[in-house]
Amino acid sequence: MNRVLPYGGRAVLLEVGDTATALGLYRAVIASGLPVVDAVPAAKTVLVRFADEAAATAARAVLAHLDPLPAQSDSSDLVTIPVTYDGADLDSVARLRGLSSRDVVALHTGPTYAVGFLGFAPGFAYLLGLDPRLHLPRLDSPRTAVPAGSVAIAGPYAAVYPTASPGGWRLLGRTDVRTFVIDREPPALLRPGTRVRFVEASPWA
Repeated sequence: MNRVLPYGGRAVLLEVGDTATALGLYRAVIASGLPVVDAVPAAKTVLVRFADEAAATAARAVLAHLDPLPAQSDSSDLVTIPVTYDGADLDSVARLRGLSSRDVVALHTGPTYAVGFLGFAPGFAYLLGLDPRLHLPRLDSPRTAVPAGSVAIAGPYAAVYPTASPGGWRLLGRTDVRTFVIDREPPALLRPGTRVRFVEASPWA
């Protein structure tokens, strides 16, 4: 049973145990047939907004018993991102994990990721599926500037910096793919549930 909390008059907040469950519950909300105006997944919650208070109140019992849905294997939602693996933290990630830099690249390109949620900055997608052997905390001292297109990892997540910004994630490489363009519709290339594959753009000799 999901924990359902009131969130103002026209919305409810669903609390769950982890990001994968939150993403599955987000899929279930979208597919539920409820009169949802918007649904926003986060690390352990899903915010569900309705047109009015009556609709939000009526939906609470359904949302409390909604089961998460798995991802559909539809190739149309798969985004392939080529990466040049020359990031400032590639060698240190390898050293901290007792791996070679080639091992890190192989582990990073191995999974098919899923966008769990967006946050931190517009278009910044938190990608689920990072190999546990690459799980490392953020840097102790964040960088004051990280270039747009930087491909990075932190904790259980992978990400692509959509714009230049400060950041404490560990940089593995870079891509020319623009994941956020303000005058594109929609601006964010990566949205909750989108599947992502990283491929090596410039294989080493």
